[in-house]
This record gives sequence, structure tokens and C-alpha cells, in this order.
Amino acid sequence: MIRLAMVAAGFTGGEADALRRAISNWGKNSKLLTFEHKLKQGMINKGYTADFADRLFNQIKGFGGYGFPESHSASFALLAYVSAWLKCHHPAAFYVGLLNSQPMGFYSPSQLIQDARRHHIMVLPVDVNHSSWDHQILSSADQRQPPIRLGLRLIKGLSEAAGQRIHTAQRQRAFANVADLRQRACLDRGDMEALAAADALSGISGNRYQSHWQTMALEAHRPLLPYDSAAQRSQDDAAVTAAPTLPEDVVADYQSTGLTLRSHPLSLLRHQPPFDRCRRQTELETLGNHCFVRVAGLVTCRQRPGTASGVVFLTLEDETGNINVIVWPAIQERYRQSLMTAQLLLVKGTVESRDGVTHVIAGTLEDCSDRLSALAVQSRDFH
Repeated sequence: MIRLAMVAAGFTGGEADALRRAISNWGKNSKLLTFEHKLKQGMINKGYTADFADRLFNQIKGFGGYGFPESHSASFALLAYVSAWLKCHHPAAFYVGLLNSQPMGFYSPSQLIQDARRHHIMVLPVDVNHSSWDHQILSSADQRQPPIRLGLRLIKGLSEAAGQRIHTAQRQRAFANVADLRQRACLDRGDMEALAAADALSGISGNRYQSHWQTMALEAHRPLLPYDSAAQRSQDDAAVTAAPTLPEDVVADYQSTGLTLRSHPLSLLRHQPPFDRCRRQTELETLGNHCFVRVAGLVTCRQRPGTASGVVFLTLEDETGNINVIVWPAIQERYRQSLMTAQLLLVKGTVESRDGVTHVIAGTLEDCSDRLSALAVQSRDFH
């Protein structure tokens, strides 16, 4: 920028450096405008047209909105290169590193794990007999990429101290049952309930409902129910501990860990109206520009960059990937409630593809969150 001002507009070294400082402060004040006349007139005196001088000054103003020093650029470029190299050559380590650094960054643990699985990395669930506090890479001789074992840190309501005690006791020998787990890891009722809710006890107690039932039984000093007979007791046990349905398990997964390794919620709704008429993310790139489309997905991110003239960018997640949605200000005003609060959003709009990137330009927004029942989905909003 300094060289440009000196060569094209005849600035001295000091004047060009002052221009550089004004550009770096463009977002805070209007010092840059004090150089407008001198820069344009200097370029005209050098033989450039007034139109060219205007365009160049506008480009300089635009650069001031997002540009930053070369040292910052180099640092960011190095981080981007190292991250890209790690994801390409050691993807399991890449994902585990990000997961163990949460909360951070742009993507939630659910999105990171969905992406890992799309890249053919096996992700194993939280298990009190196999998980440590942190997420781990497992050794594997028969797979191209080592699998990932999710850690106890993922479980809502479980303290790190409790997680570390579980891991310490687990390394001595495997837990035989929930009573053995509670005694050897010195867990309280809240810890046990959190583990049962996250289905982390399935290896020692059966399905999620059985885990809850056995955990409750540890608290009782007498039978939980006044049984009239052994037959009645057997019938009640069978009713209480029947395995949850797949939708019930998915809802419980999101409530207890914020993600699921089972079916994506949208895949459970895909064959029901109005979702049966929606395109999947993987289908969008096969459609032509300006083609009308319906899409639906979990809202995972809302953004309104300061340089985007009021445009809101949404990220929707379906069972095949992430859908980028552009919402212009007029549409924002019309559907503000759905835009700001929906967990599951149906969008009608048009496809726009450019340079290998596909967006949906929103025309209408419909909040379908009630179809998720008790599912809690956390989005990253306007960070």
C-alpha cells in the first residue's frame, strides 16, 4: 500500500506511512478521507484517469474494512496451513484435538463428529469401561484411520473429578455392574444419573432405561414398589426396563451430551410431510442455478458479519451435511421470529452456486422445532 501511494500518486515516504496508519484505523474514525483528494489528484497528475483514481481509492477503503498487518497474515496463514495438513494426514488427531479444546471455535462437538464420520472415521460412544475424561485416539491395525473414543467430558452434569475417578478405577479392572462402579469410583447420585442419562452404563447394565432403573435402585433401602407377588414384580420390571425407541434414544442423546451417534434427527423425519419434499444437502450441487428448492435442517449457526450489509448467514445441518443459507434483510423482517429462535428450520428459496460453493437464497422460513419434541439443539449465534 505504501509503495502504491508513492508510485501512483507521488506520495513521500512519510505521507505514504501516514496513509497506511489511516487505513488501519478506518473502522474507528475517518482519517482516511483526509487523504482522498491528495491521492486522487496525485494519480491524475501522474496521468491516470479520474475514474481509475476513484476506483482505486474505493478499493483502498474496502481493504481498510478487513485488512490487517502482514505479520498477522503470516501467523494466520501458518495456523491455517498446519490445521489443513493435520486434517489431511492425521484426521483423527485433528478432530480429537478440537474436541478436547471445547468450548471453542466455530463448530460444535456435534458438527465436528458428524464431519469426522463423513470422512470415514469410526466414532465410538462414551462408556464407563472404556472412556477416559478426554476424547482419545484408539490404536487399530486393520483400519486406515484409527477410531475415536468419546470421553466422559462430553456428559452434562458429570464433574471432571468424578470422571477422573472413574478412569482411575477402570484402569485397575473393568466395572462389573453399577454398584461396583459407584463404590470403586466414589460416585454420588448426581454422577450416576448423569452417566445413565448419557447411556454410558450400557456395557454393564443394558439399555438406557435399565441403567436408570438400576441407578435408582442403589438409592433405595427397600423395594421401590410394593409388589403383591413375584409375578407382578416381574411384569413391572419388564415394563420399566423395555428398551427406548430410536427417537427416544436420539432425544436423550442430545439432552445428555449435545450430540448423537445414532440416526440424525432429520433422517427420522425425512419421510413425513413437509420434509419428504425437501432436498438433502448432497443433492443441492446437482441442481442448476436459480432452481427453486426446499431444504430443512437443524440450525447450527447464525452469523451477521459487519461487512455483509445486514445479511444473515445460516448453517443448517441435515443427515448428509451442512447447508449454507443466505437471508436478505427483507426476509429477516418478515420471518424474524423463526430466524432467531428456530431449532429446526424449513427454507424455501433458490439455489446459487459459484466457484464450487452452493448457497440457498431464502424466500420463506418455517419454524418446525415442535417436530423435535424434547430435543435440545444448541446453535452458535452471532459470535
